[in-house]
Amino acid sequence: MQISVAGEPCVLRAAGTLWLPQHQSLVVSDLHFEKGSAYAARGQLLPPYDTRETLNRLMAELVAVQPRCLVFLGDSLHDMGAISRIPVAEREAIMGLARDFDLVWISGNHDPDGGAAFGGRSADEVRLGQLVLRHEPLAGEAVGEVCGHLHPCAVVRGPAGSVRRRCFIGDGSRLIMPSFGAYTGGLNVHDRAYGELFQQAPTAYLTGERVARVPYHRLSPDRSRPIRRSA
Repeated sequence: MQISVAGEPCVLRAAGTLWLPQHQSLVVSDLHFEKGSAYAARGQLLPPYDTRETLNRLMAELVAVQPRCLVFLGDSLHDMGAISRIPVAEREAIMGLARDFDLVWISGNHDPDGGAAFGGRSADEVRLGQLVLRHEPLAGEAVGEVCGHLHPCAVVRGPAGSVRRRCFIGDGSRLIMPSFGAYTGGLNVHDRAYGELFQQAPTAYLTGERVARVPYHRLSPDRSRPIRRSA
């Protein structure tokens, strides 16, 4: 689905990636490589295949889009120790990305040094035309900001039940991307963390088999009361 952010065409893909056709760039947020092994070290045993699954889905996106530049929008590694925990096959696949694409690692709160140890380059933010790509949203208005960090998800309720999906959320001025990692959760767009980020009621774009555009007034909170917004 194509939308406009600060006048720039942005294609929201069903897998949760962002294609910027004017810049031949694919943007992916919050991969959290090796979250499974980090949890296992604390005694919460999860199948140790999240990095492999995340990379498999990423490779499918790269084949479909054929970008020139690949931007990881922060929290690509669940922690900096993930560099040593990533299995050999997955490590080689990530290093291959740095050879095949202009790979940019945006610094996140989980990986402040980025993943440039695998190749590519690290940056705090990247500017592409009218867009500014960074990990965490700035407080208040930030025209052209594309960010991640919050792992947005949305709930839509209907007569047959409810659906909860990862989603993009934006108001035409700012866009927050869904997390891409296999083991990443989601923060409902009614959470107070989103309360001061949009100047008008935003729209959610739910991911899945296709991208579904849902206006804010049709979205439901998980448990807490929704934040009131002007129409």
